[in-house]
Amino acid sequence: MYVSFGAIFSTTALAGSVGVVPYGLSRVIAGFTFTLALMLVVVGGAELFTGNTLMVIAWAQRRIRLGAMLRNWAIVYVGNFVGALATAALMVAAAQYSFGQGAVGATALNLARTKVQLGWGQALALGVLANTLVCLALWLSFSARSTTDRLLAVMFPLATFVAAGFEHSIANMYFVPVALWIKQVAPDSFWQVIGATPADYAALSWSTFVWRNLIPVTLGNILGGAVVVGLAYWWALLRQATAKQRFESGLTGAQPAPASR
Repeated sequence: MYVSFGAIFSTTALAGSVGVVPYGLSRVIAGFTFTLALMLVVVGGAELFTGNTLMVIAWAQRRIRLGAMLRNWAIVYVGNFVGALATAALMVAAAQYSFGQGAVGATALNLARTKVQLGWGQALALGVLANTLVCLALWLSFSARSTTDRLLAVMFPLATFVAAGFEHSIANMYFVPVALWIKQVAPDSFWQVIGATPADYAALSWSTFVWRNLIPVTLGNILGGAVVVGLAYWWALLRQATAKQRFESGLTGAQPAPASR
């Protein structure tokens, strides 16, 4: 739900901007409004699947078992999906998409249509880039000494990934379903106001969302967070300490500390 609130803020801020605000500026607006998502996660306290890919550092350090890490990822991924769908359902029930003479709903539909029309490899690469920046934002927040520090640390990396058009699986769990439900339940008056029909969004379906966006973006997010950030930092900063610990355990015959469950 926290990530969905950022998506709601971003979608609303973009409403009516096409042809009025230059593309680059509109993307910057979308980016900085979306930063609310990670602010709520970091300060409010939540489990975010994409951020939890950094758990690979603890696994590489033999602090946790692989099975425990994968179990966490699976549970949090499902929980994030439930929260996103619940928020999307509430937004559609509230008919917030009709605000601004339908501009909010039109923006949501256009954003979602763009996402499901990405090529598989393109979606994968955009997912890598997005979660690289999300995890770098979280990495920076670890150095914070105050709430203000934490907010500033996450703001610019997150704004960059949204402004650049990168893909985030958890955000897309809101962006695409809310558009799918708008397409399904919006009255004729809404379509007349925005000058479109459901047929104009034929590419929007649950199957295209799952197979052409959610799966490749999720895999890309895992690669970006776990490999590009997590394992890279482990290799640069902690690998020698891990090797030393194993060497000393071998000399003394001591067993390494058991991995946390």
